[in-house]
Amino acid sequence: MRARLLVLGLSGLVLTTGARADVSIEYAVKAAYLPKFIPFITWPDRAFDLPTAPVTICVVGTDPFGGKLEQAVSELKVGDRAIVVRHLSTPDAAVSCQLVFLGPSDPAVTEGTLDALKDRPVVTVTDSGLKARGVISFLIDANHVRFDIDNAAAARNGVVISSKLLSLAHAVKQRSQP
Repeated sequence: MRARLLVLGLSGLVLTTGARADVSIEYAVKAAYLPKFIPFITWPDRAFDLPTAPVTICVVGTDPFGGKLEQAVSELKVGDRAIVVRHLSTPDAAVSCQLVFLGPSDPAVTEGTLDALKDRPVVTVTDSGLKARGVISFLIDANHVRFDIDNAAAARNGVVISSKLLSLAHAVKQRSQP
């Protein structure tokens, strides 16, 4: 049922071509996606300080969302956990995050952050067009925001992604693939 709602909720999110407003639309769509991923991800207990600690979405570097991500998570909860957004100028504090968005910033920062979070219970989300790939990677396909999932990386990080979310991905790197 959740997967169906996710599909219905996101199926209408189409980008238009041309104007500068496209960037705003693209990031509004991505801001809508990020909290919708959370119910379909299971983190190990060690990812949280307390059983009721919030799920923290961290944006490292430049914030492309313009407040849309905070609007998307406003008053949302997953079980007993609230969802909060933190903005980090450097990746140092990202280890306390459960979901880390690496947007349009310096590729060296992106690579460094991915290296620092490797094998930690964190779901990294990379932006479309980035060489560095996260556990979830956004891409633009036929004017739609889509996402790929590296389920092998999720497994290395101790994170389990629901088969429902995997079925919605554009492409999935399975746990057994090199």
